[in-house]
Amino acid sequence: MTHSGAASELRRTLGVGDAVVIGLGSMVGAGIFAALGPAARAAGSGLLVGLAVAAVVAYCNATSSARLAARYPASGGTYVYGRERLGAFWGYLAGWSFVVGKTASCAAMALTVGAYVWPAQTHAVAVAAVVALTAVNYGGIQKSAWLTRAIVAVVLAVLASVVVVCLGSGTSEAARLSVGTSGGVGGVLQAAGLLFFAFAGYARIATLGEEVRDPARTIPRAIPVALGIALAVYVCVAVAVLSVLGADGLGRAEAPLAEAVRAAGVPGMVPVVRVGAAVAALGSLLALILGVSRTTLAMARDRHLPGALSAVHPRFQVPHRAELAVGAVVTVLAATVDVRGAIGFSSFGVLAYYAVANASAWTLDPAPKARLLPAVGLVGCVVLAFSLPGVSTVVGAAVLAVGALAYGMRRRVTGRRET
Repeated sequence: MTHSGAASELRRTLGVGDAVVIGLGSMVGAGIFAALGPAARAAGSGLLVGLAVAAVVAYCNATSSARLAARYPASGGTYVYGRERLGAFWGYLAGWSFVVGKTASCAAMALTVGAYVWPAQTHAVAVAAVVALTAVNYGGIQKSAWLTRAIVAVVLAVLASVVVVCLGSGTSEAARLSVGTSGGVGGVLQAAGLLFFAFAGYARIATLGEEVRDPARTIPRAIPVALGIALAVYVCVAVAVLSVLGADGLGRAEAPLAEAVRAAGVPGMVPVVRVGAAVAALGSLLALILGVSRTTLAMARDRHLPGALSAVHPRFQVPHRAELAVGAVVTVLAATVDVRGAIGFSSFGVLAYYAVANASAWTLDPAPKARLLPAVGLVGCVVLAFSLPGVSTVVGAAVLAVGALAYGMRRRVTGRRET
């Protein structure tokens, strides 16, 4: 499909390093500061098993996404892959789940920044964060990559400090790392679903496929590198925090990393961890806005969203109207409602998104060996999606149903045939 005029293609400026950094900005974000607690409550002593399950599913999804992105190096990620490999409806459903779910996630991340920076003015800080990061994204993808590089450096430094403090303290005990079954199989799978959502940001690399140089070479290299680094970080932090708090203590912790350094006897590190969490939430928000705006661009090109959103800025070579629209919606949400506790459906949505990616990758090569990883990834996504808390599953399924209904109504009104 070619695009011209206002809907011209984006500029390819990102290399392997830039793509890896943007992926890390999504994966090593606020999730590492918050996800370990809920995951430990679900899995108990099986937390590390849950992390391993999440890693296997993530690896399968990352491999499928890399293969598809090399074949279809355009903005939109799985929206494009589903459309090209499975048909218009499946691509639309993937795009719908991503845009709706991740828009709520954007607002939640903005509010998380506000809660850490200035709790008394959470909404005001959240709005300021959205406006500032939208302005950075408007200025071009390279500016976003530079800011993400600085954010990732700060977050990795804070996490490394947490690991050193915890493992070097006298309260660290290897016995707390013993793997058990206190959470049962269901708890382990639920923990895997929560942890998978936290480091599933490698999709951001594929979503930016139209802005990557030599995508057939760059994307397949960048995705596994970013995922590997993120997984190593998660394992190190999980082991360090578990060794101090144990599975029960970690499950009770509201701010797991902050409570771990306090239990390790270094309370002076707590403010540092809070700053790291705020910066990480900024990184997640920046990457989310990038991803949602690019998927919005792709859907607008196909008129699933208003066509005006497909415009590309002639100077900055970014989907400026899509970015402004996403920024405006997130700003309104961040200013008026608190969605931090009500976006469980986003976990369901991202698993549905990757299920479509794996199903699309399944069609690339009929060889059984080539289909093994997409099959494992697809089954894994479905199992984890329905292992999430009941409310998340019900709300997530309802959101997908609303999207499917909207698609059907649009087809009926326009009478347009899509293949």
